[in-house]
Amino acid sequence: MQRIDLNSDLGEAYGPWTMGDDDAMLSIVTSANVACGGHAGDTETMWTTCRTAAANGVVIGAHPGYTDREGFGRRVIPMKPDEIGRMVVAQVAALDSIARLAGTEVRYVKLHGALANLAAADATVSAGVVTALQGAFPALPVLAISGTQLEHVARAAGVKVYSEIFADRAYQPNGELVPRSQPGSVLHSADEAAQRLIDFVEHGRMPVLGGDPITLDADSVCVHSDTPGAVEMARHIRSRLLAAGVAIGPFLAA
Repeated sequence: MQRIDLNSDLGEAYGPWTMGDDDAMLSIVTSANVACGGHAGDTETMWTTCRTAAANGVVIGAHPGYTDREGFGRRVIPMKPDEIGRMVVAQVAALDSIARLAGTEVRYVKLHGALANLAAADATVSAGVVTALQGAFPALPVLAISGTQLEHVARAAGVKVYSEIFADRAYQPNGELVPRSQPGSVLHSADEAAQRLIDFVEHGRMPVLGGDPITLDADSVCVHSDTPGAVEMARHIRSRLLAAGVAIGPFLAA
């Protein structure tokens, strides 16, 4: 692997409430997963984020999640799979409309938070999301957590899938992320995160908690924007990868 995409979850402000430093992150990453008004984001935040991303040559993806601002989309809301699919499509449509007003467009879909984790483990939920996206946005690929049910279900349905790993999250032996409620779920050392990625690029294997390293595919690396020191971590990771001879570029052509 000589080239990798860096992505981040952005546009997660709402009204006067801010989350992270989107301007700084958009000068570092090559793909932006923009909140669609479900777990976070509003019309003006979506428009501003899309405009800034386009100005920086950053590819835009929709980042839908549970409609749960109070819980930031990190709580599972009981819903049927087809209801989840319609919720996802509605959010993608909202962002795509605003993106076009901003002179760009949505190029892929990446689920957020609790919904992403549920779809990673539950093929029925993944099928609900994939079926809805095929009906409304058949050309949009999915950016899925590597090795999970969403990746398998989307690929089996003929949807283009790109695989994602996380720079700052710990893994379980089954390839799913360690829940945030558990100790050690988030890596806070930029140097540790960067070295883990450099090793992964060389060997294709990811360390896990409570087991031997596992093999994962990776088209993109996510660096979260809502953790302390996120910008510094993203900048350090980019610098270390470039120094190791790894090119940084979007997994989709801009």
